[in-house]
Amino acid sequence: MSLELLRAGALTTVQDLGRPGFAHQGVPRSGALDLEAHGRANALVGNTREAATLETTALGCTLRVRSPRVVAVTGARCDVFVGGVRAPWGAPVRLAPGQVLEVGPAVAGLRSYVAVSGGIAVEPVLGSRSTDLLTGLGPAPLRDGDTVPLGPSGPVDDALFGRARGGADGGAGGGADGGDGEVPGTRSGAGSDAHADPLVLPLHPGPRADWITASSLGTLVEAVWTVSGDSNRVGVRLEGAALERARDHELASEGMVWGAVQVPPSGRPVVFLADHPTTGGYPVVGVVDPAARSALAQARPGDRVRFEARPR
Repeated sequence: MSLELLRAGALTTVQDLGRPGFAHQGVPRSGALDLEAHGRANALVGNTREAATLETTALGCTLRVRSPRVVAVTGARCDVFVGGVRAPWGAPVRLAPGQVLEVGPAVAGLRSYVAVSGGIAVEPVLGSRSTDLLTGLGPAPLRDGDTVPLGPSGPVDDALFGRARGGADGGAGGGADGGDGEVPGTRSGAGSDAHADPLVLPLHPGPRADWITASSLGTLVEAVWTVSGDSNRVGVRLEGAALERARDHELASEGMVWGAVQVPPSGRPVVFLADHPTTGGYPVVGVVDPAARSALAQARPGDRVRFEARPR
């Protein structure tokens, strides 16, 4: 009841819904960055939403199961192979003992999610199996050759499998999973090249919006920003015009939330993600709407981002 990671890729971690409720003790929430894709992958293999999945970054991963399992890959679009034969993305796939699943590099989006029936069953820490890159809680990022335990998985219900396979169109869910229409956290012109159309992020005013000048506040929502290669699970760094501070004195450390837009001394905003620190000493000038979390989690270095002002 385990799987072997033959190739870990750029960064593959174990993630579930995270460990909320410990911020007062300095513990970030962590958990899957694209919760929609994480939940969809689990649903396709018959797991509950709480089951842990593998979150891959950019380059995918390759794994081998040691018992019969159903797997599904969602999130960032990528090629999927079983034993060298192409398999469907965004749909359940049966694996026999010893079979190898290859999750290829992301071609749209950044993070793919691999769900395995029974779930990834590493030992939970503070109620979660998630890897937290900031604090080091949870299992370490996976490396080539690592073996991780799986939870018990009953026999596959052929009727349920068939319905799940038939209903999996790859179009629902977060970030790179697609979707139609103009909704929060999407690109204007869905389906076009990631670098061509900015990702629109609804932005609510932050508690320290008056710590940057009025002109800089206008720049924040009028400019098109570029995702920096220095981004990670802690936060998305944005490149563009430096925002000008209206106040020069120190700001006492304050509580932080997922989606907080902080302006460090460089003047280039940082949007915090799931592994963000619980407190910070730079002004938070806005907060990205939670509806845009999954889309932001799939933003790649070089992608363009635009904030859209929303009421407090």
